[in-house]
Amino acid sequence: MAVLTLNRKELEKTIGKITPELENKIGMFGTPVDKLTNEEIAIEIFPNRPDLLSLQGFSRAILAFLNKKTGLKTYKVEPPEKDYRVIIDKSVKKIRPFTTCAIVKNLKLDNEKIKEIIDIQEKLHLTFGRDRKKLAIGVYPLEQIKLPIVFKALPPEQIKFIPLDSPKEMNGRQILSQHPAGREYAHLLKDAEVFPIFEDANGEILSMPPIINSEKTGKVTEKTKEVFIECSGFNLEYLKKTLNIIVTAFADMGGKIYSMEIQDTKKENSPDLEPEKMPFSIDFINKTLGLNLTEKEIIKLLEKMGIGYEKEKINSIALIPKYRIDILHEIDIVEEIAISYGYENFIPEIPQISTIGCEDDLAILKRKIAEILVGIELQEISTYHLSTKEKQFKNIGIKDYKNQDLIEVSDSKNENNILRTSLLAQSIQILSENSDATYPQKIFESGKIFYNDDEKETGIAEKESLCICLCDEKANFTEIKQILDYLTRMLDKKYEIEETEHPSFVTGRCGKIIITNNKTKKQETIGILGEIAPFVIKNNKIKMPIALLEIDIEPLL
Repeated sequence: MAVLTLNRKELEKTIGKITPELENKIGMFGTPVDKLTNEEIAIEIFPNRPDLLSLQGFSRAILAFLNKKTGLKTYKVEPPEKDYRVIIDKSVKKIRPFTTCAIVKNLKLDNEKIKEIIDIQEKLHLTFGRDRKKLAIGVYPLEQIKLPIVFKALPPEQIKFIPLDSPKEMNGRQILSQHPAGREYAHLLKDAEVFPIFEDANGEILSMPPIINSEKTGKVTEKTKEVFIECSGFNLEYLKKTLNIIVTAFADMGGKIYSMEIQDTKKENSPDLEPEKMPFSIDFINKTLGLNLTEKEIIKLLEKMGIGYEKEKINSIALIPKYRIDILHEIDIVEEIAISYGYENFIPEIPQISTIGCEDDLAILKRKIAEILVGIELQEISTYHLSTKEKQFKNIGIKDYKNQDLIEVSDSKNENNILRTSLLAQSIQILSENSDATYPQKIFESGKIFYNDDEKETGIAEKESLCICLCDEKANFTEIKQILDYLTRMLDKKYEIEETEHPSFVTGRCGKIIITNNKTKKQETIGILGEIAPFVIKNNKIKMPIALLEIDIEPLL
């Protein structure tokens, strides 16, 4: 969760005096006040609302919620002028393939507004951009730039410019080793043969994303009236949303938005601020919330959340602002209605049913397993149910993943578009992302995995799985088997191991785990254990051997 700290007087100029009543309403909006002084107000912003991470974005949303400026706020985007182009060179495709860009004019910047620009950049970098790993943002004084701009990649020794807040020229490698920002984010370009850069028509380097801007062409000052904005990264939809968040904040500062032509495999104008249309059912809203709202009431409630409404024949359509990243499904519309209606206005009801509550047997078993493993100094992790084909299969050596029984998410809003089929891949990913952390690394996760099942109403079945992963210089088959021995002994279970093969494991150092089912009295395979193959370790840039096991938890009941 990010904390947005704003100048109290500046915020009060927009939304009015912050009284205890208004402070309570801000909390009911879902952004509780963390701290309030005579000079500042600190507000907690949940990760799903990066559009609130600025004075302009927060003011826009809270004014609608307070019924002061309701409805969908629209922004005009002027067409590209001469040379308003960004050319994406094929050289950058392997290192940082996408960018979205815009120009904003008619700005009147002062020291306070420049601080706001820096603050929203850094907060978006840290939260939505995963500390610049997923995306990086650059804002440049257009007066110092000759258009068009090229986004390309060069060997680091050929990249030479004066980085921001530096007295001397450096090449790409020197920036990573000598500049403070370079040292902080050097891991993002580690092992890369070429580094990405933005270069103008004069051959001046604007920046080397995601590291640093140029002192000459990348420093916004109070004299700046026009800015060039770019977002670069790996997921085009992420970049579009991020750019929309930034340019609308600039527009609310008084700026005028101009689009740019992005020349990639196809030409596209950026940004696009036309609202997204999402159909929803009024009956579904009322049924879910236990209310009896009319169409007029729902329209007013949507307006309080800055969302528009239109009717297409018999269908109700919500018009979602392009800077909102959190509305992905009809149930998100329901949540917006609930917030707008006010959770304090719902009348609690006792269900007209009689039940006796007890803890689920599987939950008890999972807690016991966690206690056992934590007791031998393993650390519990938790990963997402959604993954990608590359992470779930390719990165762990499963080449024929196209033939796997995959459950894909239709119209996914990010790169994670399949339900995970095991925990193995996520554990390897965690180790990869923490390859510079202290060893040994001993982790475990218990969680759901998914598979197709035509007998289920949804066509999808799920089961609880446990993955234990040891990563250190002495990790081997014996060590992971000792963990399994201890766990099964504490659970009063017995097992057998038979040699097997798996693409992710070393041949001859891999076995399937077999137990006798208490109900059927038949033997069944519940999992696999062994040593992870060296090529998998290398593919994921992990520095130590790995021993791993994954088992189905339910047969242990």
